[in-house]
Amino acid sequence: MLYISVLNRTINIKAFIKGFVMTLRTCDVVPISEARARLTELAEEVVGAGAEKVLTKNGSSFVAIVDARKLDYYHALEEEHAGLVLLDEAETGLRQLLAGQRVTSRDLTLALSDH
Repeated sequence: MLYISVLNRTINIKAFIKGFVMTLRTCDVVPISEARARLTELAEEVVGAGAEKVLTKNGSSFVAIVDARKLDYYHALEEEHAGLVLLDEAETGLRQLLAGQRVTSRDLTLALSDH
């Protein structure tokens, strides 16, 4: 089993992902022209039933209506992911340093310049 720490909690990756896999029902995809007239109703379905609505424009996905609490949670997950990516990059850099893979100041300056 693969586990990670997210927001100071250890979670099983497989169970975590399985809990977030959502299938859209046909009733959750609404043309934007129809959504204009039903916005309050759609918003209540999103908040009350936990549904997420995908609004379409010219037959293609255009925008989604998501509960604000879920959106906050998604943003927290995104921030946590960014932190994990940075930690991974820092670990990679440290491993390279310990393995003797170094770049001189001059080579670094040249690599970062506009040449």
